[in-house]
Amino acid sequence: MPQGNVSTKPNMRNTQIKAKRMLRYTRKSFPWIMLLLSAAVSGRLLAADQTIAGAGNQRALKISRQSPMIQSAHALLLKETNQIRNIKVRNATLDAISNPSTCVAHRAGLTSEEKKLVITKLLQAGLLDPEDGPRFPGGLEAGVFPPLNNEGSKCLTLTQHFDSAPGSSFGSHHSYPGGLAVHEAFNVLSAISLAKEYREVYGHLDAKGLPILTPDSSGRPSGIAIDDDIVIAAPIWHDWAKTIVFQWNADGTEFEELSIGGNGKTDNYGAPGNSKTGAHHILGIAESIARGMPPALILAQASAHSAPTMGNEYKVVNWIRAAAIIARLDPVGAGLLRVDSAGSLRLPAKGGATRTSEGRDNQIYFFVEEIIHNLSDTNYTFAFPAVAQAEAILRPVASRFGYGNVDVATYNNGFRNPVLSFISAERLVLIYDDGGEEAVAREVGRLGDVGVLHAGER
Repeated sequence: MPQGNVSTKPNMRNTQIKAKRMLRYTRKSFPWIMLLLSAAVSGRLLAADQTIAGAGNQRALKISRQSPMIQSAHALLLKETNQIRNIKVRNATLDAISNPSTCVAHRAGLTSEEKKLVITKLLQAGLLDPEDGPRFPGGLEAGVFPPLNNEGSKCLTLTQHFDSAPGSSFGSHHSYPGGLAVHEAFNVLSAISLAKEYREVYGHLDAKGLPILTPDSSGRPSGIAIDDDIVIAAPIWHDWAKTIVFQWNADGTEFEELSIGGNGKTDNYGAPGNSKTGAHHILGIAESIARGMPPALILAQASAHSAPTMGNEYKVVNWIRAAAIIARLDPVGAGLLRVDSAGSLRLPAKGGATRTSEGRDNQIYFFVEEIIHNLSDTNYTFAFPAVAQAEAILRPVASRFGYGNVDVATYNNGFRNPVLSFISAERLVLIYDDGGEEAVAREVGRLGDVGVLHAGER
């Protein structure tokens, strides 16, 4: 993930470049790989109208609701969310991931004119790339405001359920119905484990009051403060907006994702820098802002794609700026950003201190929860290439189940998406590494035994 001193999650363009490299590898290793993979990397197979709800959302829900893996991942998220002590955060998070009629707060009452105004403000602030407009299906407005139910009302609702959403774009990590729940469950477990390790390494003293490492110190009080509410809630809120962004097309592929949060050229306070990132990241922050989540939680959430260290503070600042514009709220007044002595927006100090009177405006202050969240969001380093490899592994297996010579929509809806939703790309790769194609065929065969696969179903 890190490149030099940069620690940032790849945006869509970088993801597609890496996917194409993986395709070149898989074509050499699996010469029978088909057009499907190339189409997956390009983001869509057929141009879809992204100004209306995804035509495949209900089919995806049917698949995910049958999958024990997806439902157990969702249950884990609900269990961990119930451990959150802050009642407001706990209730809002439960509502977001379990209520199919949850109101999308950052879009409440937004008119067509106000949408255009938001786009204008983002462009003027350098938080959108105008060159992306002509390239994106439906233009910039469709990318910042994907379709929801009850447009223009005070309670817009999701067009798909949380547990049917994918974890990323088609061909990328967890790109199957319900992949979002699996991705978030992994990240929450990772964050909890990281917090435990921080306490074990840095949180205990010996009899003389000197720091010592204390592995397996579960239940022992720690001398350092880590907010477990943030540890659990930040990974959930970070990816929540994928329910909005990655809707399902009729052919079993997904909506494309717009990059927001910079222009990709002068994002570092006017100097060269690139803070463009996936819309789900910005829209998730906007939703947390609109729902009145605590600033410390929002700051940790905003650090998912890059911690505000090693020269990357500007990225987190820009992501909060963009989200605040979309949520129609002043980020400085909300305690999310501060103005330094040079008039630049910066991240706030711990405890809300301004720091401007301290003469240390260039000092970077960060919360440990921001680092933990950033580190917990790296499962894609395995999960992303696993999808490309699993796609290649599944092609020769598909013919055994009646999907060897079918159109793309039939293959995606009847075979590819169900198999990945029930088994996962990562497990398929691990099985293949150990037992080869025959082991994969046996694993997929269990889905046929329980009636999941229906040959030729579109």
